[in-house]
Amino acid sequence: MKTFSIAGVQMYVSATNSNIEMMKHKIDLTVSIYPWVDMIVFSELCCFGPLTNYSQADTNATEQAFCELAKKHSIWIVPGSIYQTRGDEIFNMSIAINPQGEIVSRYDKLFPFFPYEEGVAAGDTFSYFDVPKVGRFGISICYDLWFPETARSLAAKGVDVILHPTLTPTIDRDIELAIVQSTAAVNQCYVFDVNGVGSGGNGRSIVCGPDGRILYQASVGEEIIPLELDIARVKRSREKGILRLGQPLKSFRDRKVRFDVYDKGEHHDYLNTLGLLEKPKRKVRLDVALSVPDLNKI
Repeated sequence: MKTFSIAGVQMYVSATNSNIEMMKHKIDLTVSIYPWVDMIVFSELCCFGPLTNYSQADTNATEQAFCELAKKHSIWIVPGSIYQTRGDEIFNMSIAINPQGEIVSRYDKLFPFFPYEEGVAAGDTFSYFDVPKVGRFGISICYDLWFPETARSLAAKGVDVILHPTLTPTIDRDIELAIVQSTAAVNQCYVFDVNGVGSGGNGRSIVCGPDGRILYQASVGEEIIPLELDIARVKRSREKGILRLGQPLKSFRDRKVRFDVYDKGEHHDYLNTLGLLEKPKRKVRLDVALSVPDLNKI
């Protein structure tokens, strides 16, 4: 058994004020109540909320505040994510901090929630880091998980735990919960999904194990979710199969098929028939349009 304890913080997020001080308080509170926890993870855009108006050109002070707390408590911290302005672009960026107070990973969200996450640029690099003598951890942000290739790429690089800060306030949360569970199963890894509340989401954070089973699902209010994970279960699942049945990673490795859908320059006519990536517009009802009187004829 190789254990590692993670506490997800499902907290109220303001859209118009900094949430940093409350995040600091939650870290101190978590360590006080659960001193055995090794890592604390927050939800997507927890620091300054979901509006790009509050994108930060200089994130150094914010990052250093969490680095100091990580070092003070000798704990890993993933402070959700933050909108960061670089030049003319805005990225949805997450970091991972080790117990020495050092940033060991930076990650830009690969799939902004277009067409709704307007004005945000997409990243192009995966993020994973090793916790010594424990295992490999990867970061995926919210909508990234809707694209199976992202989690599969992390799993193929040996990631044992996918940390998934999310901000889901919408009616598709049930679908996302199913995606988290299926992602854990098909990649035979832990998925630790942390949603916010208030302007940070509708809660219901979820943690799933390498056999796809739900380890815990939160309610819709504020919660601290401390769980001890047995990282050795990932290796066992991948070697022996899910419940000693399917071995999807081995089958993926040994496949004969070539997925030409990913080939550069490959044209897929059907995808080009789907139209622009834009918000649906209101349709004008014909019967209403016809009932509007022509003032020039009155």
